[in-house]
Amino acid sequence: MEVCYQLPVLPLDRPVPKHVLSRRGAISFSSSSSLFGAPDPRQLSQRRGAISYDSSDQTALYIRMLDVRVRSQVGFEPERRSSHPYLCIDFRTLHTRLGCGSASDSAPERRVHRLLSFQRYLHSSRLLRGIPQQIPLHLLDEDYTGQARCMLEKVGTWNFDIFLFDRLTNGNSLITLTYHLLNQYGLVELFQLDMVKLWRFLVMVQEDYHSGNPYHNAVHAADVTQAMYCYLREPMLAKSMTSCDILLGLLAAATHDLDHPGVNQPFLIKTDHYLATLYRNTSVLENHHWKSAVGLLRETGLFSHLPAEDSLNMERELGSLILATDISRQNEYLSRFRLHLDQDNLCLSNASHRHFVLQMALKCADICNPCRPWELSKLWSEKVTEEFFQQGDIEKKHKLEVSLLCDRDANTVGNIQIGFMTYVAEPLFAEWARFSDTRLSQTMLGHMGLNKASWGGLQQEQTSVSEEAEPSTSGVNTEDAPAAAAVVVAQRDSNAATTTGGTSSKEIPQGSRES
Repeated sequence: MEVCYQLPVLPLDRPVPKHVLSRRGAISFSSSSSLFGAPDPRQLSQRRGAISYDSSDQTALYIRMLDVRVRSQVGFEPERRSSHPYLCIDFRTLHTRLGCGSASDSAPERRVHRLLSFQRYLHSSRLLRGIPQQIPLHLLDEDYTGQARCMLEKVGTWNFDIFLFDRLTNGNSLITLTYHLLNQYGLVELFQLDMVKLWRFLVMVQEDYHSGNPYHNAVHAADVTQAMYCYLREPMLAKSMTSCDILLGLLAAATHDLDHPGVNQPFLIKTDHYLATLYRNTSVLENHHWKSAVGLLRETGLFSHLPAEDSLNMERELGSLILATDISRQNEYLSRFRLHLDQDNLCLSNASHRHFVLQMALKCADICNPCRPWELSKLWSEKVTEEFFQQGDIEKKHKLEVSLLCDRDANTVGNIQIGFMTYVAEPLFAEWARFSDTRLSQTMLGHMGLNKASWGGLQQEQTSVSEEAEPSTSGVNTEDAPAAAAVVVAQRDSNAATTTGGTSSKEIPQGSRES
């Protein structure tokens, strides 16, 4: 969300009175800020999108904190962040509202609840209706109240319901969860991260995920981050990973699918999308996720206080982790992991070995849905399959060849999931269990076996119904799953360049958009 807190206009040659300096949550305002500057006499008013404002205000302090955006209602793609205006909310009005419960309100202020939990949304709703507020509303304070707080106390359990948590946090599961984990590890204090920069970074990360994607959205990123935390708590990792490793692991999990368009790499290639050209048809999406994350790190200046060399090293290692999620390189990583285990030569005191284990942990976290309890696994499976089918619908609409497994008339959720579990998930998690033979690993393998059997049962029921309805056609044959497994590998995360399956979005990439 983008919010402008506007301080009173004061002459620059006079000191700012103490009453102007205010603290709201984790933000302190000071007259020494470099953002206070003289206006451009050539342009006293400016226009950004549909918002006009007076630029003569010498003391306007802009802080991008909350997810307020003006999005285009025309075409397939919303406006990107660089073209969004800073929406101005008068600081004095907001301060008065917080303290006295003023009855006046405006459209931008009514959207302040976008970053609040459900409980705080109720408070803010009462506030904006003019009902006096008993408890101050601190916009940037930690929000660990009610049921959301109870869930965070059990964030390390494998049956953590990210969908429920997302509802309890009013759609802000990624922000709340990632901040909680960073704070729980003491990383905010250890790396001296600026609270405002960190919060701004997390908000921008969450808003750069496409909520219109059934699967590759901020909730998926939050789910992967929670799984990554579970793996970091495993004895083999907990006793060897450094604080820098943990920081990079959590940030990589949160940003690993940043700005995912909802379609896979082959779709981008065959529609001549600019990203495919930019990255020369190689790990197109992963490179884009990484570069997008680096862009947000630099835009917010989250690591700007660190030595330049350290900051660049962290960006490179973050990229190495994100690029490891390219599932077209699954066999490469799995073979290397298996070789290390066979030779028993993984030494976690070695930085490169720790980084490789972190890569494998992120790969496991990224595709751990089949290992979740049935209720969660089934929901994730339906969501990712719906993305496949949405891509197929787009391909049909624009007269493109329909990618394998993207035709909703020829495939089922069970067919796709059985193939994925058999040829992708089971080999990976079997090796992970060799590396970390713990209760969690056995739990994941147990859930996957039960889920696979459940999908098989559903497949048999659907086949029987199809045979009774039309004896000449038996619906979707589960024997097709092995043949389609390689495609499922690519489609699960929309990455492989040699396949034509994938995920989708309501957006049409540049190369095939209708005029």
